[in-house]
Amino acid sequence: MWLFFKRLSLLGMLCNMFLMTGCDPFVENNTIEEISPVIFWSINTGEEGKLKISTLVPPVIKETKRLLSLQVDLFKQGGEKFNLIYYRELKRGQTRMVLINEELARKGVISIINTLLVDPEISQRLYLVIVRGNFDDYMQNQIKTQPDLDYFFYRMLKHYEKYNQGEMSIMNLHQFKSTLYSPFPYPILPVFKVNSDNFSYLGTAMFDQDKLIGTIKQMDDQIFQLLNNDHYLKFLPIPKLATTLGYIHSDVHKKLDRTYSTLSIQIDITGIVEEYRGDKNIIEQEQFYQLRDDIEHYLEQQTTDLLKKMQQYKVDPLQFGNLTLSPFARPMSKGKWMDYWQNMEINVDYNVRLAPLSNVQK
Repeated sequence: MWLFFKRLSLLGMLCNMFLMTGCDPFVENNTIEEISPVIFWSINTGEEGKLKISTLVPPVIKETKRLLSLQVDLFKQGGEKFNLIYYRELKRGQTRMVLINEELARKGVISIINTLLVDPEISQRLYLVIVRGNFDDYMQNQIKTQPDLDYFFYRMLKHYEKYNQGEMSIMNLHQFKSTLYSPFPYPILPVFKVNSDNFSYLGTAMFDQDKLIGTIKQMDDQIFQLLNNDHYLKFLPIPKLATTLGYIHSDVHKKLDRTYSTLSIQIDITGIVEEYRGDKNIIEQEQFYQLRDDIEHYLEQQTTDLLKKMQQYKVDPLQFGNLTLSPFARPMSKGKWMDYWQNMEINVDYNVRLAPLSNVQK
């Protein structure tokens, strides 16, 4: 009997060690010569309501890369079918980016997002990107001269996420999910424009829940960066005033009145004048202050126009709806908040503090 309990105890200890080490009872094939990690998925609208899914096959061993594309009914079906047409098993655990075509995003991305979220092999830190144009044509055209283009694109996104210099909106799966399933679901994603030769940042896509509604670009996008969480721009060119500002930091103060009829925003800006090509002699203090006043007026008008555009689109990507939340009250419904937001009066006030051009003071 004692021997029986001793063996039982030993078996229990082995089971505990098995579970604590995180061993998977299902044996995966991880032989280097037989697998191919996936860095990105490109998803587009296919024929007859199907999805067109593409990826570069980036083998671990040195080998010429090629683009694989399939039309499937379900996103996960693509992984299975790719393994039938390629001699290595594709491993999605290293997926770093999912690129979604703009037209597909306008129809809704909820099924794609939920599929990614429930996959235990996929990290929620993977980047989500909207693409305007045919990304597959671009990859086919560039793959011979830049075989590691997919990895370089990932490194670019990682760089801008890390340093937060305000050049572009960078969002990962976790951030998108957090906004999508919040009381006011108006997430954002970066938009890149692509043709057969070029791939460049275009602006910020605004969503109503999972459907892309519109894109803000150029000056609107830069103002959005100042108002959003980063509150920083390395450079802010203002061609209309022949001025470039640098190292801009913003401190945003938002106030919603009790009747939800007026939103007041005060933005305190600090930075330096990096370049000026206008008619004012900004070495003179009075003319420098005139330029500062012109910049304040310009930013106030541009910000007001941007917020009115969001009201027209019926979106709230800056999450002003969160101003209605309180610890002991039920959140306002999305529809009710939008009724208020569409008709809300907006007051914008900038307070700009700038250092003049370096090394040119009297």
